Amino acid sequence: MKIGRSFVSAGIVTMSVGLCLMGNAVRGADKQWIEFQGGGGAGHCKQVVLVSGDDEYRSEEALPQLAKILSRHHGFNCTVLFAIDRETGDITPDKQDNIPGLDALQTADLMVLFLRFRNLPDSQLAHIVNYVNSGRPIVALRTSTHAFNLTGESKFKHYTWTSTEPEWDGGFGRQVLGETWISHHGQHGKQSTRGIAAQGMQDHPILRGIKDGDIWGPTDVYGVRLPLPGDSKPLVLGQVLEGMKADDKPVEGPQNEPLMPVAWIKSYTGTSGKPSRIFTTTMGASQDLESEGTRRMLVNACYWGLGLDDKIAAKSNVEIVGEFKPSKFSFGGYVKGKKPADYAR
Repeated sequence: MKIGRSFVSAGIVTMSVGLCLMGNAVRGADKQWIEFQGGGGAGHCKQVVLVSGDDEYRSEEALPQLAKILSRHHGFNCTVLFAIDRETGDITPDKQDNIPGLDALQTADLMVLFLRFRNLPDSQLAHIVNYVNSGRPIVALRTSTHAFNLTGESKFKHYTWTSTEPEWDGGFGRQVLGETWISHHGQHGKQSTRGIAAQGMQDHPILRGIKDGDIWGPTDVYGVRLPLPGDSKPLVLGQVLEGMKADDKPVEGPQNEPLMPVAWIKSYTGTSGKPSRIFTTTMGASQDLESEGTRRMLVNACYWGLGLDDKIAAKSNVEIVGEFKPSKFSFGGYVKGKKPADYAR
């Protein structure tokens, strides 16, 4: 029986399509996360958990908008988690040690990460580790290459971005996603990024409906070590531009010789023995999502991760949902006093 579709905010589910309910439908009464109920379409009954927690690039703004697009236009059920101040209940991205609701990953079909230097307790981090080991897909944005900085005692110390443990050089970023933090390759805040398809990848499903130059963002290109490790395949290369506008000229010289990958695909096999599909991009700040091409890349990557390659439209609907006026990326630049429910509107 088809009842209809509606958005869900602050963890309260009102209506559903058929009998497909979110795995966490009754959770969130304390409003520490937000949930959006999907409807029909390719994403019907698929659970996506989007985990925010960075202190510069406004993941707390980017991931709710991405979740709205995935839910409204594509039918996915989405849960968005945040870095929360334990005392106030406010979203506080520079609080490194608390992301409530990570147990939602137990029933997730896809994890979308946008983290930076998190120092989570083992009780929380275990949910991410268990997900990674399960063989389910991951879509990782921007600073997720250096998602964890575990400074105390932890049984997951090898996830730290500077890890030198055997078989875990570079920690979670390098071993699972394909790279850890290396450098700003473009000049931070002065040189923006234009995406160009890597050779031979123009027809990849993630790039369906995207031509060279459609992917753009004011954030700079990150440096990576070439070649990327294992079975990583560059998907999008980042032209360093002279300025902060999409139509600025590419910089001449060594910054663009060669071009650094800004998106790649790979696999990871954890303790389950099942290989997972991994998509990593060093783009994805909230301001980057003002670019239609960047949004389309992220939406297509979610489809690809879930093995829905054949369901990716010739031009996926990535229209902005509601009002979206992203804050300029900067440390301490988050909007103070926000609760998760504020990003559900």
